[in-house]
Parts: sequence; C-alpha cells; structure tokens
Amino acid sequence: MARIFGTDGVRGLANGDVITADFALSLAQAAAVVLRRRDHEHGHRPRAVVGRDPRASGEFLSAAVVAGLASAGVDVYDAGVLPTPAIAYLTADTDADFGVMLSASHNAMPDNGIKFFARGGHKLPDAVEDEIEARMGQEPLRPTGAEVGRVQVMADGGARYIRHLLLAVPGSLEGLTVVLDAAHGAASEVSPEVFRLAGATVHVIGASPDGLNINDGYGSTHLEQLQEAVVAHGADLGIAHDGDADRCLAVDATGQVVDGDQIMAVLAIALKERGRLADDTLVATVMSNLGLLNAMREAGIAVKQTGVGDRYVLEEMRRGSYSLGGEQSGHVIMLDHGTTGDGVLTGLMIAAQVAATGRPLAELASVMTRLPQVLINVGGVDKSRVDTDEAVRSAVQEHEAGLAGSGRVLMRKSGTEPLVRVMVEAPTQEHAQQVGEALAGVVRERLAL
Repeated sequence: MARIFGTDGVRGLANGDVITADFALSLAQAAAVVLRRRDHEHGHRPRAVVGRDPRASGEFLSAAVVAGLASAGVDVYDAGVLPTPAIAYLTADTDADFGVMLSASHNAMPDNGIKFFARGGHKLPDAVEDEIEARMGQEPLRPTGAEVGRVQVMADGGARYIRHLLLAVPGSLEGLTVVLDAAHGAASEVSPEVFRLAGATVHVIGASPDGLNINDGYGSTHLEQLQEAVVAHGADLGIAHDGDADRCLAVDATGQVVDGDQIMAVLAIALKERGRLADDTLVATVMSNLGLLNAMREAGIAVKQTGVGDRYVLEEMRRGSYSLGGEQSGHVIMLDHGTTGDGVLTGLMIAAQVAATGRPLAELASVMTRLPQVLINVGGVDKSRVDTDEAVRSAVQEHEAGLAGSGRVLMRKSGTEPLVRVMVEAPTQEHAQQVGEALAGVVRERLAL
C-alpha cells in the first residue's frame, strides 16, 4: 500500500476513500500510543491540543479524532477553529505531548486532512509518521475507569495566540491601512483582531466562514478580490491567508502581487540589518525564483535550498539553527517566534517593515527582480513515474540545454494532490510558457492513466 502521509499530514476527499470518521479515529488512537512520550513520568497524563479549520467535514472529523485520543487515555484540549500555527503554538505553550490540526489548507472545501505536531509544536519527522501508520494495524489502547482521557474546551486559545503574535511584532502598525483576506478560513477572527490591536486600520474580506465557502474565490490562491479591495480602499497593502492561515501572500498599494519569495527577500534583508538573521542565511526550496537567489547574493545573504514542502525547510532550519525560511507559496517560518509557517505573523512582519521604514511595499519588494515563471499542474497522470520515465527525463534535459543557463526547469510530483507540477523559468514569459506547455504535453502523453 502507498504511504498515507504526504508532505503535510494525511489529506484527501473528506468521507471519501481515506479521510473517514473511522480512519480519523484509528489514526488518533495510533498517534496516542506513538506520541505519548512522557507516560513513564510519575503521575503524568498525556495531553493533546486539537484544532480545525471551519470546513464542514472538520466537525465530524475532529469529533472522531478527539474520541480516538480520549479512548486511548489522552486528555484533550479542544481549541476549536484556529489557524494551524495557533495549534502549533498552543501545543508548546501548554506543554502538551502533541497537537492535531484538521485542515486541507488551500484545498477546496470537499477535502480535509489531519496533521500532527510533536511536543514543542514541531512537525513530525517521516520516521515518526511511519511509526504511527504501522501502529494503525495493531490493537489500540483501551483504558477504563479513571484512566480514559478527559475532554476540555480551550476557550482562551485564540486570545493566547493573539498575545503571542503581538509580542512578536517589532513595532506599531499605526498609520497603516491594511486589507485582510482570510479565505473564509481559520484566521477569519484572529487575523483582523490582531492587526487592529497592533494599530492598523483594517478592512476585511473573505471572513464569513459558513463551513462550505473556505478558499472559494478568496484567499492566497484567489488574489483578485484582494487586489481590487486594496485599490478601492486606497490601502497601503493587502494580506491574504489560505484556509488554515499558515500562508501569507501580499498585495502592494497598486494592486500588484508580492509573492512568498519577495516577502522572504524583504524580511531577510530587514533581519540582517537588525542583526537578527542567523548566520546571514535564508532557507528556501528549489521552487524559489532565481531572482530571489540573485537578490540575496547582492545583499550578502546565503541561501540554503531544500526539497519542496515547508517541513523540509523547517528541518534544514533546525539543523543549521537558521532563523528565517520559507516557500514561494507563502509559507514563511520565523523560528525566533514560531515552529511552523504562520501567515498571520508573516503579514504582521511585512506590515511592520512598511510602517518602520515609511517605504511602500512595492519599493521594499523591488529588491528582487522575478524571472518570468510558469507553473503548470498536470492532472490525470501517474505521478509516481515522473522521475523514472526516460522520455520525460529526456525532454527536461533537452529544454534545460536550450535555456543555456538563462533559466531552468523543475518537474515534480505533488505531495498533497494527484498532480505533476511543471515549473519553467526563462528570460521572457512567452518563452517560459512555450517550454512549460511542451513539457506538460510530454507528461500527459507519457504518464496518462
């Protein structure tokens, strides 16, 4: 059988073939055994923090997870609807044995997912996920009497997370006008609240979740509404989250998109100037634009590159004790303040830099010139063969040779969706599009199901 864990937990169609209530219960029971690392301590009862985004399926799936944990003897703090980084923070703040977040992030509403945080709020290594998966085939723990887990609603989870964010912001946002797009997701309440408390004038869109509209036309994957709202309100900038708010993309005052690479460039230079960029190094993935690498070189900042996925960025950051890393998609990790990508924190930091310098976001982001880039998602193919099919590999090599160092090609299977991603950078947008479409055609022909 294929491994059930992807690059960001387990994800799929809710109530479909995999992500069912029975599966969630079984997975939680297995995780309770593997992650309760301190049950040898005298008098210790294992504890977990559980949260979710507002999609409808999260209601029954979180109930199944809570039931699975409590039935295995784990006391549960049920934090309700909160961003993924809030659950990571609360896991550390409460000294819980682990945390669980139910979300499919930027995916459409019918999907859902389950991801775990280890003690301290860190994502699990592959080996631990494999251990949980192996445990699912064994008899679960069945304590009785006083040994069963107890469930407690964590009513102050959002307030605790907001206090944490406000302590991290380096200065007031007073004088700034910001438009926030919460994707009808998990940050619909906390993001507007913390920006207002930090001093900004805030206009909000995409913050009316009804369980069915998450990521639907709003958020970091649908920036058109935010672009229009920023210009209409004459705002200084706009901030867009995804469904679970571990991402942040921005829009400048003219309505132009500022992507994750540009955000990292701005923050890296700001931290270096303040002496807060550890080892003057940024960690990014192979998907980051060549323009980021060029900008960092000019600023005297080294770049460590990893595989695609914020978990791999985080692993490299922890390994080298680096303070800043992230992805072009808007996952930005600031290890001085959190253990995972945090879209609300990232937005606050970008806004704070605009406020502190008095410079427009467009000017700050201009430190990086993006090479034209095309990303094509090819569905309906056997993504498992993308690295082994000789015709596909030959086509990639041929087009890379044609770019002659003036661009690059990256082809990879998605870790969260049934897709092959074809990314091309070239001197012009037209050239990048031509190469991308040609390679996508080869993938469709060679890897068709």
